Amino acid sequence: MSDDASADTPGPRHTAIIMDGNGRWAKARGRPRSFGHKRGVETVRKIVEHAGDLGVRYLTLFSFSTENWSRPADEVGALFELLKLYVEADLEGLARRGVRVRVIGRRDNLGPDLVAIIDRAEARTRDNDEFHLTIAFNYGGRDEILRACQAVARDVAAGALDPAALDEARLGEFLDTAALPDVDLMIRTSGEQRISNFLLWQAAYAELVFVDALWPDFSRDDLARAVDTYHQRARRYGGVDAGAA
Repeated sequence: MSDDASADTPGPRHTAIIMDGNGRWAKARGRPRSFGHKRGVETVRKIVEHAGDLGVRYLTLFSFSTENWSRPADEVGALFELLKLYVEADLEGLARRGVRVRVIGRRDNLGPDLVAIIDRAEARTRDNDEFHLTIAFNYGGRDEILRACQAVARDVAAGALDPAALDEARLGEFLDTAALPDVDLMIRTSGEQRISNFLLWQAAYAELVFVDALWPDFSRDDLARAVDTYHQRARRYGGVDAGAA
């Protein structure tokens, strides 16, 4: 994936996607939810392949939330296995294409085999800068902010941080997404219109686009239409449109 497109296109440099609808897609076909998740991985591959052509340089995908633990154990297990399979099957190809892989979210309650796979993927691609793929796994926006606040409190207690020196930029360094730019465009598939505790801090000024297609049916054309919608928006960041009277 080349960065040439992003040089010619004014963003969205960082696009985040809530990949919703795998279960409903499978149910409509009389198949188990795990079948929908497996098909959803194929969509991930397609979108990662084409996002760079649309000016996206940072792509963050919501794969498994801290609330998803309440789902049936067999579905949770299937989601874990799919992450393992995706990383193991695609890691070398992603690395050769200059993709840097990050996985954000809690790791303290993940199995050591999965943590080892995540660590290996991040280490293998750490020096890549052509395209940035971030997978939010065992992630929740409130949990991320809470963990960041706890880390800040520990540094303050240890005398390593003066509370008066804490600002938005410094707090951002304690988040899972440290070194990533804020989200420009957030997309949710399946017709649902909420952000479901995803990147609450980073998406403060993101443009939101809700797409009816279920995630397994989400295509490059759907992504291109979402990007076109983004380009039609006026991003004022709380100010006044430069063209307003």
